[in-house]
Amino acid sequence: MSETTTPQAWVGRQHRSCDLLDLNRARAMEAALGRRPRLHPGDPLPPCWHWLYFWEMAAMGDLGPDGHQAHGEFLPPTGLARRMWAGGRIRFDRPLDLGVEAVRTSTIQAVQEKQGRSGRLVFVTLHHVIEDREGPAISEEQDLVFREAGAAAHEPPPAPREAAWRREIQPGPVQLFRYSALTYNGHRIHYDRRYATEVEGYPDLVVHGPLLATLLLDGLMDEGGQGAPAHFSYRAVSPLFAEQTAQLCGRSRSDGASDLWVTGPDGQLCMQGQTSF
Repeated sequence: MSETTTPQAWVGRQHRSCDLLDLNRARAMEAALGRRPRLHPGDPLPPCWHWLYFWEMAAMGDLGPDGHQAHGEFLPPTGLARRMWAGGRIRFDRPLDLGVEAVRTSTIQAVQEKQGRSGRLVFVTLHHVIEDREGPAISEEQDLVFREAGAAAHEPPPAPREAAWRREIQPGPVQLFRYSALTYNGHRIHYDRRYATEVEGYPDLVVHGPLLATLLLDGLMDEGGQGAPAHFSYRAVSPLFAEQTAQLCGRSRSDGASDLWVTGPDGQLCMQGQTSF
């Protein structure tokens, strides 16, 4: 790989996309989460539902074997076969209203190569700014991890036990398919069981990290009776698989922030997060 094609050479690249924050897509998300329709034109888009928009619409011939767009267009060519959305940090400056047109500007903020216990890793941080006619509304850092095929899994840490509220979930194949469709996510580990088990070595379909993050915020707002947060950070720790029973958990802190996490079926920590208001 020449100097001009190293992953670090992609830092600073930008991509701009426009989308209409369509009410029907948000109502489809309500259905996918098991809600009755309650959104109307002009309502604020719920937190993290911006992930339903700004699709990456690569042609079929531009996709890799995992269903993602092949690296080297916007994302750097890492030479690594596996990709994971590892976490992120979001600042909600103000709500976006359903029915408006919005623009997302994405910038490759950082690329880091590391040698981990499971082999070579490349960490890519994207910075997204979403704005409408009134200006910027959401600023987001998104962490992607690229790793080698066949990398060994590590024992996940236990989840915290003391929670102020808990909500049981059991995401199944239909819900995973619906969320993949709503986010135009072609990653086959979420809907193609044969690929997930035989090629990537998972025991079953993998629940989307962004779906778990969305469910955590949804649970916090329902259980705590609070409005949308000003900041939300989250990190995927270990995978949750289709039809496994998990718990969304949360508790308030003395500084007004909230700690959030997903507890897996064996008490393992699947995702952790934090919000402030």
